[in-house]
Amino acid sequence: MLFSKAKTDFLEYLEIEQNRSQKTIANYDHYLTRLLDYADDELKVEEIDPELIQKWRLWLNRLGTNTSDELQKSTSNYHLIALRSFLKFCAKRSITALPADKIELARTVRKQVTFLNEDELERIFSQPNLESMSGIRDRAILELLFSSGLRVSELVGLNRDHINLKRREFMVRGKGQKDRPIFISSEAAGWIQHYLDRRTDNAKPLFVRYSGAKHLDYGGDFKRLTARSVQRLVSRYARLAGITKHVSPHTLRHSFATDLLMNGADLRSVQAMLGHSNISTTQIYTHVTDSHLREVHQKFHHKQSS
Repeated sequence: MLFSKAKTDFLEYLEIEQNRSQKTIANYDHYLTRLLDYADDELKVEEIDPELIQKWRLWLNRLGTNTSDELQKSTSNYHLIALRSFLKFCAKRSITALPADKIELARTVRKQVTFLNEDELERIFSQPNLESMSGIRDRAILELLFSSGLRVSELVGLNRDHINLKRREFMVRGKGQKDRPIFISSEAAGWIQHYLDRRTDNAKPLFVRYSGAKHLDYGGDFKRLTARSVQRLVSRYARLAGITKHVSPHTLRHSFATDLLMNGADLRSVQAMLGHSNISTTQIYTHVTDSHLREVHQKFHHKQSS
């Protein structure tokens, strides 16, 4: 069977049966098309063997980007993950293909998790100008990101009627179209309520854009705030707070997870609250609790009698 034909069937399977997002489908299409770029349009599924994959990996490694002569190992792995998913699909459809478990991912260096400590959080929270609607909105955004662990894409997709401020919980649809519960602090709920109380519009989005808004009585056009805008505002407030490390909305998500673990939450619960499909993804945070190991050892390890 032609690889190009099987690829089309696979992408339709992802959309219809797996209910994957259009972004995910587009990414898988991109990665798998790279195999055709290396081989040719007449490539057959049964011709995908370890030797072909090895040569393709070498080709990918030397492909390069606009900023580097080589493709990052993690990016190369995304191609291999897409191919493994495709091969699993072939097995389900009884299409003769290489077993997916024959493909091993490249070993990568685990990225250091960046998070904010209590002092840095207080400093960044104090930066928005509360004399402006945009400032009140931004304070609510910062509080919500840290309190909930939301991804920035999830945050900007929220509408007013999605969030229950009295119960301080709501549902969000994250990656893989999976729903999960979100819980927020009384502080975050308070700032969101304060922001909504000052709103004079009837726009659906929870967070809207204020182009040139300087005063609380701003009455312009209300459009949904974009993920890029949230990234910029978080980065700007971090600089104003004198925080030298790179800070993004995901840094506040890291800070949320780290805070939970440092205060005794178990990894499985943190996994559920972050919406991670695999516990191994959540395990990137475990090293931040290493500083507590000595304390745990001294507290719980059997003491020798003196």
